[in-house]
Amino acid sequence: MPGNSARPNRRTSQKKGPQIGSGGQSRRALKGKGPTPPAEMRKGHPKQRAAQAKARKEQAGRGRSGGQGRGGKAPSELVVGRNPVYEALRAGVPARTLYVQQFLDTDERVTEAVKLAVDRGDVHLVEAPRGELDRITNGLNHQGLALQVPPYEYAHPDDLAADAAEAGQDPLIVALDGVTDPRNLGAVVRSAAAFGGHGVVVPERRAAGMTAGAWKTSAGTAAHTPVARATNLTRALQSYQKAGLMVVGLDADGDMDLADLDALAGPVVIVIGSEGKGLSRLVGETCDLRVRIPMPGGAESLNAGVAAGIVLYEAARRRS
Repeated sequence: MPGNSARPNRRTSQKKGPQIGSGGQSRRALKGKGPTPPAEMRKGHPKQRAAQAKARKEQAGRGRSGGQGRGGKAPSELVVGRNPVYEALRAGVPARTLYVQQFLDTDERVTEAVKLAVDRGDVHLVEAPRGELDRITNGLNHQGLALQVPPYEYAHPDDLAADAAEAGQDPLIVALDGVTDPRNLGAVVRSAAAFGGHGVVVPERRAAGMTAGAWKTSAGTAAHTPVARATNLTRALQSYQKAGLMVVGLDADGDMDLADLDALAGPVVIVIGSEGKGLSRLVGETCDLRVRIPMPGGAESLNAGVAAGIVLYEAARRRS
């Protein structure tokens, strides 16, 4: 009878190779599948369906709003690509949804990005087909990862001075005129946080906003240093003047050196222009004083981030 023969080594099956055992079929079969993915990434899981529905709703709202939102909010932003997404999550940039392409060949950056999102607990994980990711990112080279950053809630320029007064301090505010590089804005926010500044003011148009790049450069200080957005920077500066603040513009052809500026010890707004064009005409005419930073080394100008750090340090030294 087959399978019950007393003859040794007799085959009872047409299949070749070992039939008894677990993972001995091949070397590859011995490899595990890795840790169990989060619930939001398991196909058919209720949490995945809920996360996908919420992400679709947010994406539809972002498409309808188009540009600037109401209430001082900027539009949502998408960070795409493995390195940018990983770096944004590692830097603590506020994030709402992490999109991961289905059947993606993962590497260390993808694994770490997903782990960072899971560890934070407030980032929704959504697994999406490549076509859906292409649509969401408008055809950008997303490499299988996209991170949705929520709108930044800007303060009102008047709030910065009011908050300083409430704390019993003389306001120390930085206003940026024509600075379009988000990394410069992030550097200014970081310097303001380091030297006791009460916030940064940026124009609503033709200026850098609080994007993911600005958040990264601020090294997390944007979480507790407010950035205000002014519809008209000149009028905002005039409002500060009426409130008793001295408006000081940085200008390579200024009337006095920074070391002679006693106004830094009191309520003051420091206005910094772009590295190339400097202060615009109307903003320059609004300033009470124009001050230069001595540069014995012969450099023609400094970028906004470096200039702000120098002036804010001098202000902190005088106030101490």
